[in-house]
Amino acid sequence: MPILYSPAPNTWLIQPGLDRPPLFGTIQVPGDKSISHRALMLGALASGETQIQGLLLGEDPRSTAECFRAMGAEISELNSELVTVKGIGLGYLREPADVLNAGNSGTTLRLMLGILASHPDRFFAITGDSSLRSRPMARVVSPLREMGAIIAGRKAGSLAPLAVQGQQLKPIHYHSPIASAQVKSCVLFAGLMTEGKTTVTEPALSRDHSERMLRAFGAEIEVDPSRHSATVVGPARLTGQAVIVPGDISSAAFWLVAAAIAPDANLLIKNVGVNPTRTGVLEALQQMGAEITAENQRLVAGEPVADLRVKASRLKACTIEGDLIPRLIDEIPILAIAAVFAKGTTVIRDAAELRVKESDRITALATQLNRLGARVTELPDGLEIIGGTPLTGAEVNSLGDHRIAMSLAIAALNAKGNTQIQRAEAAAISYPDFAATLQSLCG
Repeated sequence: MPILYSPAPNTWLIQPGLDRPPLFGTIQVPGDKSISHRALMLGALASGETQIQGLLLGEDPRSTAECFRAMGAEISELNSELVTVKGIGLGYLREPADVLNAGNSGTTLRLMLGILASHPDRFFAITGDSSLRSRPMARVVSPLREMGAIIAGRKAGSLAPLAVQGQQLKPIHYHSPIASAQVKSCVLFAGLMTEGKTTVTEPALSRDHSERMLRAFGAEIEVDPSRHSATVVGPARLTGQAVIVPGDISSAAFWLVAAAIAPDANLLIKNVGVNPTRTGVLEALQQMGAEITAENQRLVAGEPVADLRVKASRLKACTIEGDLIPRLIDEIPILAIAAVFAKGTTVIRDAAELRVKESDRITALATQLNRLGARVTELPDGLEIIGGTPLTGAEVNSLGDHRIAMSLAIAALNAKGNTQIQRAEAAAISYPDFAATLQSLCG
């Protein structure tokens, strides 16, 4: 049966073995990362206490919590059972005594910029790790400057570290050139303290966790799905809430693919968030022929939730492009693994956004999967993957990208021979227990 070792720090050694039991049983995945971030942020800005169940314990939410603690919010020790946030009230964040550190979290940095920029007469400086300092920030700095924000930083404010002098902002209608929940949320969060209506219109619909949670916390939100637009009316008043964080579909996706490509698999993943702005991965896998069913569908704290059952499937190639991309952008690395085991040629287009994630995921996937013997061609905005070629174990590298690390692990389970994954510690960013879950599923 497959065995996972750590022969050296930050390294996984996966030995598939000859006797590979099917992936069978019931598991739960960590809380949704996007919802965890927003619950901590809005809880800190609200009046009263917010209680959060099911919070993701990854490194990214920890960065968010530390930033808001530095600005006066009282946040209990993070755990998945119950986290309490005693909000400081919208507009009352304190000027921190030191530089805020967002770690590796683009969500923390980008969403927080909208909040910081709208707090008048306070100065904030924010940075991150080497990866985050290389990721583009102009996409949020530009609309904030339209609102009157004063933001300085490297390369004219397009790279962190960034300095923010809080201002009384003006409302705008921002037509975003990309479909990005981070851009949309940043502008809407800036609009919370801005007199009037602040609107964001996108070329396609991005995930709507911010709109749902803002409404739950008491903000006045207007949504027009037909125009891909969302509006917040300011100044708002936020009140602490009880938040239940569903399982992250991005984390569930690794097991959906693992079971779909494993003989005789029958796996149930419980309590997964199935927000329609996030279920592109289910549509893509079902288009490829994956046998996935949603059971026990329900609403939990305003978010659609279901138990997902996946069985061994015969996958076939497909094309993934267009409006589907914003709804599965984070799941493309593991979808690429599905494509490696599918019959035919899968093409992924319109995904240039992958080049500015924790790594250049297009180059990373092509390079690392080809080391395992796959046939993957890098496109300017995606990948072409010829499926059906047997994989052979090799030494690969996650490049410090959590989704690349976990995707390579699923591929390695189905390779002949041992695979060593360097910099595998990156998985802790979004899924600290991934290795333990993988080992338990493999017997």
